[in-house]
Amino acid sequence: MKGFLEGLGALLCVAGVCGVIRELTDGWFRFVGLTRFLTENVGFLEGRELFANIVIAALGIALATMASRVVKS
Repeated sequence: MKGFLEGLGALLCVAGVCGVIRELTDGWFRFVGLTRFLTENVGFLEGRELFANIVIAALGIALATMASRVVKS
């Protein structure tokens, strides 16, 4: 379980960072489309795509860090 949560956190972190890069380069960087679908299809995130991607990356870091500290396996 620890490895799964750390991997999920790393995946979220990478997706968030790629989303930030995509937003800053005006859509040129299309490596991870997951965050594009999330930020474009959720109504209250319209106009806040950069902030949403930063939050996704921060949640990924937090999940990976907490999994390595809390979960014992």
